[in-house]
Amino acid sequence: MGLLFGSSTSEDSGEPLPGLCAAQRHNAMNQEKLAKLQAQVRIGGKGTARRKKKVVHRTATADDKKLQSSLKKLAVNNIAGIEEVNMIKDDGTVIHFNNPKVQASLSANTFAITGHAEAKPITEMLPGILSQLGADSLTSLRKLAEQFPRQVLDSKAPKSEDIDEEDDDVPDLVENFDEASKNEAN
Repeated sequence: MGLLFGSSTSEDSGEPLPGLCAAQRHNAMNQEKLAKLQAQVRIGGKGTARRKKKVVHRTATADDKKLQSSLKKLAVNNIAGIEEVNMIKDDGTVIHFNNPKVQASLSANTFAITGHAEAKPITEMLPGILSQLGADSLTSLRKLAEQFPRQVLDSKAPKSEDIDEEDDDVPDLVENFDEASKNEAN
């Protein structure tokens, strides 16, 4: 039999626990209490994952209201007359807003753009977006153009076999339109 320290007893028989010091008995009791507490934390019953608290999912309207109240505190003003907003990302995609609601607070250096956003590749927006590109975007566009295979460009171009040279002439008039206008007058 081991040494006994203190006067601890086992819960079942009331006898002292053999071989445990007071600190070890106290630690064993804490482990039991922790196990009981952890079992009570579970949300959803036995067999579900243990959660600290129930997660309440918020709707998008609640987020919008919170955002609008924060913008109101910053004293933002609506900016009218903006037809589109394009945000060019480093990976070559564009976040495109068509007819957005733009709000700004110059004192807080804050701009808020709300509306329906679409993520598009820069190649899809190309003819109209060239005036909006900066120097760094133009260099990345130039690299993209070099990587773009020449075969795709050649396949889109009309072949010389398909072009009829006879189509360049002005077609001959088949009917006399003056006679048709005389018949309408009668």
